[in-house]
Amino acid sequence: MATRLTAAQARRIAVAAQGFAEPRPQGPVSRAHLRRLISRIQVLQLDSVSVSVRAHYAPVFSRLGPYDRDALDRAAWSHTTRSPRLLVEYWAHEAALMAVEDWPLLRWRMREYTHGRWGTHIVKNNLRLAEKILAAVEELGPSTAGQIEAHLGAEQRGRKGPWWDRSDTKWVTEALFASGRLTTATRVGFARHYDLTERVLPAEVVAREVADDDAVRQLALRAAGALGVATEADIRDYFRLSPRQSKPAVAELVAEGELEAVEVKGWQAPAYLRTGQKVPRRDRGTALLCPFDPLIFFRPRVERLFDGFRFRIEIYTPAAKRQYGYYVWPFLLDGMLVGRVDLKADRASDALHVVGAFAEPGEQPSRVAGPLAGELRTMAAWLGLSEVTVGTRGELAAPLAAVLR
Repeated sequence: MATRLTAAQARRIAVAAQGFAEPRPQGPVSRAHLRRLISRIQVLQLDSVSVSVRAHYAPVFSRLGPYDRDALDRAAWSHTTRSPRLLVEYWAHEAALMAVEDWPLLRWRMREYTHGRWGTHIVKNNLRLAEKILAAVEELGPSTAGQIEAHLGAEQRGRKGPWWDRSDTKWVTEALFASGRLTTATRVGFARHYDLTERVLPAEVVAREVADDDAVRQLALRAAGALGVATEADIRDYFRLSPRQSKPAVAELVAEGELEAVEVKGWQAPAYLRTGQKVPRRDRGTALLCPFDPLIFFRPRVERLFDGFRFRIEIYTPAAKRQYGYYVWPFLLDGMLVGRVDLKADRASDALHVVGAFAEPGEQPSRVAGPLAGELRTMAAWLGLSEVTVGTRGELAAPLAAVLR
């Protein structure tokens, strides 16, 4: 008979698995802290929006507290003998940073993306251009797509839009990244600087081959560990596997004793518990969560775990039609999502500005305001901002402003 978990137990397991139940480090966040965190949550999703702070920096702050962002930059974008590169960028969830040693686990995806993830017809029609780009990068060293294009003397197409307005050179360069022949040596101003993969990653990582089935099984196991307790669909989404990959992988992990099939009250689908996972006795974890945090990036799971908490990114929704705001951070208080705040780092006024603040149904704004104010003050200081200011939107705005005063 399958183990049965209550909804509260499942929530506690999930929050703890993501590292929120442990106290934050008292001193500076070290390379060892970062390594341990990545081994736990696996991915730091990248996103270009910087209205408050870029997405990959936020999950580290949410779990470890204020830290030197340069430490994460060094872990992701630099390599020395004393301090080898810890992270590498690839399409792990979406574009994300992941552990360098796990890069070979996605070779099957690189083969699927031999001609890129998008615009494959452009790449197939420009196979000779791919070899020219590789030769250019070998000569230039780490380079942006624009620098490669300038070196090749390629002509750009007419402008048609900010995303799809790419020259053939840019399409093919991105395809070479997707296929694993190029990788990101560094980012400057968030622009990718591409280099040959063998010049960026350790030789033993580049040489390592993992059978596709084994790689998928390892990814599924890593996802299950990061989630704590999860449905097959939850596990599948973490590394964006397909059902034909994830279903047999989960079944094999159960047969091998790595996962335990469980029932969670209120969940319609079977769930799986990482073998050896403890069930916390009480709810813990207080943090602001960016929209791309691994705890909340799969929306159906968020609704199951947190009593129907519906979370949607409204960046592309017209301002007048947004329910909560442009870039909204859910607030986790003692292991529960109790509110959300629309945040903007206003450098001109030297303030972290709360455009709107909202309490979840049934939550007392007065109970939420104090802990939320503390997290916002900590975040403002981490971002080098002097104060926290609050707008008028949302029933939590006035109590929050009162606490901050």
